[in-house]
Amino acid sequence: MKHFTPADILLPKKDFETWAVVACDQYTSEPDYWHDVERIVGDQPSALHIILPEIYLSDDNSARIGAINEKMQAYLDGEVFDRHENSMIYVERESNNTIRRGVVGLIDLEDYDYRKGATAAIRATEATVLERIPPRVQIRKDAPLELPHILLLIDDPTRSVIEPLSAQKERFTRAYGFELMKDGGHIDGYFLSEEAISRVQDALEALTDGKDDQLLFAVGDGNHSLATAKECYNQSHNPLARYALVEVVNIHDESIEFEPIYRVLFHVDAEDFIEKFSSYTDTHGSGIRQTFRCITPEADGELEVKSTAKLPVGTLQGFIDLYMKEHPEVGIDYIHGEEVVESLCKEQGTLGFLFDGMEKDELFPAIAADGSLPRKTFSMGHAKDKRYYIEARKIK
Repeated sequence: MKHFTPADILLPKKDFETWAVVACDQYTSEPDYWHDVERIVGDQPSALHIILPEIYLSDDNSARIGAINEKMQAYLDGEVFDRHENSMIYVERESNNTIRRGVVGLIDLEDYDYRKGATAAIRATEATVLERIPPRVQIRKDAPLELPHILLLIDDPTRSVIEPLSAQKERFTRAYGFELMKDGGHIDGYFLSEEAISRVQDALEALTDGKDDQLLFAVGDGNHSLATAKECYNQSHNPLARYALVEVVNIHDESIEFEPIYRVLFHVDAEDFIEKFSSYTDTHGSGIRQTFRCITPEADGELEVKSTAKLPVGTLQGFIDLYMKEHPEVGIDYIHGEEVVESLCKEQGTLGFLFDGMEKDELFPAIAADGSLPRKTFSMGHAKDKRYYIEARKIK
């Protein structure tokens, strides 16, 4: 059985520069970013018109979702897409003077399990927040198209799966090559030959040969989107919805850098939170101490506490969850980049936390041994480095 297969991929016929937009779960506290994207795109065909940026998620998204589904169907009925049957695409994404290499294709959602302690071939890296799935199901369940921002990681230290494609790319047919908007860098895509597809599949399956644990893919980005796809398939059992379009990347690619995802609290009494956080960890923590940089409009300093989890993010998130149950007025955002945290924490009632992250070579052993990590443990690069929506696929 192959865990990664070709797909019938839809690509826009033209104007990739205005078609491709960054993943919907980015810049959730920066409306100016999305307003600028709207200005750049205007009325031109664009992925922007068929996704729902999470900054606009509300209690009632029905009007937006209805408009998105209508626009998807209009794009399908019109002259927007070219259809490329039985395809995989080799991708090179240049950003911050590095190149991230990946392959776009299909995974079977029956091979995916986001529950902690799962033994499936495809697993979540971090805890899945179940409350985040239903509003996303509302977006996907009637949609005729999917556009992926999901990145799956493989543990391939010998670089046997993806990296050999780089030397062969000139033999492949080019799928696209253009500059991504808003400092997203440059991206090139190439359709793999049948022979190259077969080699990729065989090399992938060989990664778990002879291993007791058959973990093949760990979700690097887009776990809640993948969980949503799984739930929609469970509800419909539509054969097209059984699969999801993803990009596979090697965790050992030099461009992959794990960075911590920081926390910013809103509408919070910073002094009260810090005092209770310190008290809680003094009571429940171990002898190992962890250090956090705490930022408020008035102060910027360090806080050292006893650890209640292996990673600093686990110690902090564990207490945040407890605190927010008693203080429902407090909001939270998960932030990529120190500068963004510093900027947000100039507003009254904010409290930001910066801390050390995990090393990427710790990920697969940790998942195999302990299951998923605390949610929002790490990020693969800054917001502008995230996957942009380019490829699409019919799911109805």
